[in-house]
Amino acid sequence: MSENERSTHPSSLSIRDFTYVLPDERIAQYPLKERDKSKLLVYRSGTIDHKVFKELPQVLEPGDALIFNDTKVIHARMFFHRSTGAQIEILCLEPLQPVEVNEAFAQTESVVWKAMVGNAKRWKLNERLTRVIPSPNGDYRLSVELLAKETDAYQVRFTWDNHKTFAEVMDDVGILPLPPYLNRDTEAEDEERYQTVYAQADGSVAAPTAGLHFTQQVLDQLRAQQVQSVFVSLHVGAGTFKPVKSATMQDHEMHQERIHVSRNAIEQMLNSQEENRIIAVGTTSLRTIESIFWFGVKLLEGHAMKELFVGQWEPYELDTSSVEAQQALQAVLDWMTAHQRSYLSGSTQLLIAPGYKIRLADALITNFHQPESTLLLLVSAFIGNDWRKVYDYAMKNDFRFLSFGDSSILFR
Repeated sequence: MSENERSTHPSSLSIRDFTYVLPDERIAQYPLKERDKSKLLVYRSGTIDHKVFKELPQVLEPGDALIFNDTKVIHARMFFHRSTGAQIEILCLEPLQPVEVNEAFAQTESVVWKAMVGNAKRWKLNERLTRVIPSPNGDYRLSVELLAKETDAYQVRFTWDNHKTFAEVMDDVGILPLPPYLNRDTEAEDEERYQTVYAQADGSVAAPTAGLHFTQQVLDQLRAQQVQSVFVSLHVGAGTFKPVKSATMQDHEMHQERIHVSRNAIEQMLNSQEENRIIAVGTTSLRTIESIFWFGVKLLEGHAMKELFVGQWEPYELDTSSVEAQQALQAVLDWMTAHQRSYLSGSTQLLIAPGYKIRLADALITNFHQPESTLLLLVSAFIGNDWRKVYDYAMKNDFRFLSFGDSSILFR
């Protein structure tokens, strides 16, 4: 890496340069009654326009391809009690045994998950906690055992005795998790409103919130306008809320999230990339498609890969001077053919920050993010220093911020 490359490498960025004042009253505690009535900020070529989200079809053109993350938020929060009465809170993050989400949810006796644990100091290693769960077909017992501590989480094993799938057990026992900054309990309406209308793939502990504004009516209008819909899955982890505590990004470890994308979706992206615009619906969709590009680059470089994986800094260190997006996507499709794969699975730790060159997306639909967050770094990578202009406009024009807040479409 040259001296010039070091100076622009995002590891040297200070997160304090990506902040703004966000008063508590500007954080939306609840969604609007109607999803598509949220405000829509349109940023294009340095100018800003102000619309309502249901007018999105007017902003797009026939042939545009919208990339949606169809992940579904699971009932990931569970509460148990020790014999002493101490309450233990468990937030399931991702499965470990088996590692594939669909396989983990299909288990009927036991499963191991990576989890965050509240009041962990009170829970002893290998100690088993048990709850009796009421069920129409008879009560059953659910137990959880603390297996090990990781750097920022724990390994826990769940066992149960009624032959239900773990997905059914979670629905019986768990609670839908809300973003920690809302500081409120989950309510009945959150079951519907903290899910996108197109959510299909169980696995997230946080919603891909850019998609919360879409209604079936808006989707129908887009389809009638010949705007394509492409669905990918990135299971959002609690790491999306992980604050950057280090002075520079060099000492911040980006969270890792699971990806599952069909061959058909990649073929749609290849065709759209060649002829039309690609619009990522949310930061998770953007990270997914950019990660697919880098998987293709690694394949072209001759890396022997069993599944998709992109490290935090790999995109800043790989030589892509001669690699076009079409080549990378075609390399992924060729690899899938050779390995007889209809789906591409794996994980990504990709950090998109200033210094990163966007490869696939021409526009990004996204909400307004927390100060000093990796999501704000991503926005800055997408539109440069104009992120300040966008956020100043949103603040002065009473836009609502964060997960249940208003929306924007940013053209690169």
